Amino acid sequence: MCASQKPTSLNDTSQLKFCITVKVQSSQDRVSDNNPSSRDHSLDTFTEWLSVNGRCDTRAIERARRVAEQRRIRVDKTLLQLGLISEREMALAYADFLHLPIASVDIYPDEPVLPDILSVRFLKDARAIPLSVTEEEIAVALNDPLDGFFISALIYAVGLHVKIYVAIPIELDAALERLYTKDAPTTEAENDITPLEEDTEKLKDLASEAPTIRLVNQLLARAVETLASDIHIEPFEDKLRIRYRYDGVLHEVESLSPHLIPAVISRIKIIARLDIAERRLPQDGRAKLAIRGHEIDFRISTVPALHGETVVLRILDQSNNVFDYAALGLAPKLIEHFENLLAQPNGIILVTGPTGSGKTTTLYAGLSNLNAVTRNVVTIEDPIEYQLAGINQIQVKPQIGLTFATLLRSILRQDPDVVMVGEIRDEETAQIAVQAALTGHLVISTLHTNSAAAAIIRLRDMGIEDFLLTAVLRGIVAQRLIRRLCDSCKQAYHPTPEVIERLGLHNLTEKRPITLFHAIGCAECRRTGYRGRQAVAELLEPNEAIERLIFAHSDHTAIERAAIESGMLPMFTAGLQAALAGVTTIEEIMRSIRSRSS
Repeated sequence: MCASQKPTSLNDTSQLKFCITVKVQSSQDRVSDNNPSSRDHSLDTFTEWLSVNGRCDTRAIERARRVAEQRRIRVDKTLLQLGLISEREMALAYADFLHLPIASVDIYPDEPVLPDILSVRFLKDARAIPLSVTEEEIAVALNDPLDGFFISALIYAVGLHVKIYVAIPIELDAALERLYTKDAPTTEAENDITPLEEDTEKLKDLASEAPTIRLVNQLLARAVETLASDIHIEPFEDKLRIRYRYDGVLHEVESLSPHLIPAVISRIKIIARLDIAERRLPQDGRAKLAIRGHEIDFRISTVPALHGETVVLRILDQSNNVFDYAALGLAPKLIEHFENLLAQPNGIILVTGPTGSGKTTTLYAGLSNLNAVTRNVVTIEDPIEYQLAGINQIQVKPQIGLTFATLLRSILRQDPDVVMVGEIRDEETAQIAVQAALTGHLVISTLHTNSAAAAIIRLRDMGIEDFLLTAVLRGIVAQRLIRRLCDSCKQAYHPTPEVIERLGLHNLTEKRPITLFHAIGCAECRRTGYRGRQAVAELLEPNEAIERLIFAHSDHTAIERAAIESGMLPMFTAGLQAALAGVTTIEEIMRSIRSRSS
């Protein structure tokens, strides 16, 4: 038993406590994970600790107990399988309960430790990795610190004291693949003569292996749990780089062995029902997966690159989306004017901005307010990102001729009151949208322009006549998404007189001295200094002065100047006001607004 063997660390009382708490048994009388009647006392204590410390709801634990008894598996494993607690949260709970350290990514070794003594199969079965070894002690990262058999076997195998680190599962699996899976010795010539059918079958086999499935599942689950919006999987000659997008900015979270490139990408293509044999052309797909008890939609795009296919997955969590203006963070005055525009019986309302600026979310918020039994609301989208109850949503399919233009022409015979066109991309779509507005429909859509005034020039370039523009255009919203400061770590400071003068901050607030904030970074914001995003926008409503400029073929600068004189708050000024209010930083405003509107 453990008490009669070497403790896991002579100098670490928490390890001694762990060794006494967890009963270590020999292989002959090992407690089976599949036998709930022989659960260790420490496991019951741990599940009670989860409830008392608010790590897991009591009802969830009771539900897991019932399922565990039926399936004859451990309660903590059942909690994970049912999605009642994430693997990362479980690892942190193990560490807190047992007073053990967490294994950070930077302490995993570059080469296997004691490969002649510890077999790959033994380590992969236990989901454990030796981190380092000295004459007296071996450090090991372990997925399941309640697995007393592995600790006992490790002590017998190496004859050293054992220091336990609790591993984050996705990081452990990536390290296992990197350290203990080697490339097969194939030559380029051999690869060139592999029959396509055989190659496809090989890819299917790779994608169907348990380690590959587990690794991809971990990548997806970790992204959802940490509230990432996108996953970028990028193959290079020496690695497979994994990046998550948080609050509009990409962060590298993992680098996997390059030999995993075909397996991981093929697995994702199978999930999205894409052709795994086609690696020369781009492909797009969708998948709906249950992650931690929630249904998550993924939009998946593959593009061939130098060292394989790059894959981008957009994460769409239907359960977390509330389409209202408060969630967007738009200014109250702008919301009031925008709602007045949506109350118009006909005309065109546009939302503009670059890709990823929240245009579709703003349109959905507007549609939610327009959604009523008395109105026929129809959308044409590519793709349909979120499903809106009570609204007829149509997916564009260019490969069979269902374009924005053809669908817009057809649905006008469906007697709609409000039509949302996902994007006006070409002259034909623009012309039909104008005709729809002239015949009594309210059309709302998006354009890719840097400012509200530039949208007028863009429509003119698409062939819309000036008299038609002035007849149907009701308003244009241009917006960006800015990162919000983390309230836990933001730090106030007083800007220099030069900054105040250059940005005109003294004209935007009466508060003295003028105060701005730095993004510092803490554990709650992933050391970035920012948590979440909100919209900053400007709203242009055409008036007589702007209409005269349109007829005079004036450029967007003159139109913007006239809009400001008529009361439009420029987007950059709105961003500066957000910085003065402590919502964001001047650096973020310069990055997201000034750089794109110049």
